[in-house]
Amino acid sequence: MRKLLFTAVILLAMSITGSYAQNKKVAVITFYISKQIDVSDFGVAAKAAALSLSDEPDFNLTPLIVNFHDQFFSTYSKNFPFDLAPESEVLDKPEYRNYVPLFDPTGDPANQLKYNIPYDGYKIIINWGEDANIKNMLALFNQYDGVMKVTIGFRLLQYGFNNMGVARMMAGATIELYNRDDVRVFSISDNGKSKSVSPMVAGVPVMTPSKVLPMCQDALDHLMTELNKDLPKLIKKANAKL
Repeated sequence: MRKLLFTAVILLAMSITGSYAQNKKVAVITFYISKQIDVSDFGVAAKAAALSLSDEPDFNLTPLIVNFHDQFFSTYSKNFPFDLAPESEVLDKPEYRNYVPLFDPTGDPANQLKYNIPYDGYKIIINWGEDANIKNMLALFNQYDGVMKVTIGFRLLQYGFNNMGVARMMAGATIELYNRDDVRVFSISDNGKSKSVSPMVAGVPVMTPSKVLPMCQDALDHLMTELNKDLPKLIKKANAKL
């Protein structure tokens, strides 16, 4: 009898623990990709070329963010020790749809909207100062245990010396999680580099949509492969506990 009672208690404890783990839920509150290529490895002329590229209508990164989004929710999310709230519960919430994100007052809000492409329905949520946007999102989604940001950016890397050599694209993803107390639980970053390269003319990479867009796709493909391998280890290392 005592043995049966002891077994029942253990099973009940396991059930409660499992239920607790399953009940942890996080809302993804922003999911976007940046059109502004980081060219800090190069000079002023490259910066001007990168800005011009960002304004090109043909430099369309929407298919890339869609592909990454689908992979994130169908595959990567299974590695988290918590559940992600259904997107409809976040994106269809009237208060979220009407929310006007706060931007860095030292920058141009129009540019921050123009050069960041969100997955359809998401707001572009950045952090600055006292993380006002995160605080607002936590208040808006206080039924969940935390909120998550997912962002993608690109950087051109120089291979060679002086004005010689080639440029290779690097795609980087950052996944940030904040708990309901506005404490950052983790910030995970990973990257992938393109095999394809861009030639340099007078030390400036060729930055046309037809040249750069395939490099971005190539780099993102490698990032997605790396993230699929690295994410379980990165989460474990970050000790991701809400």
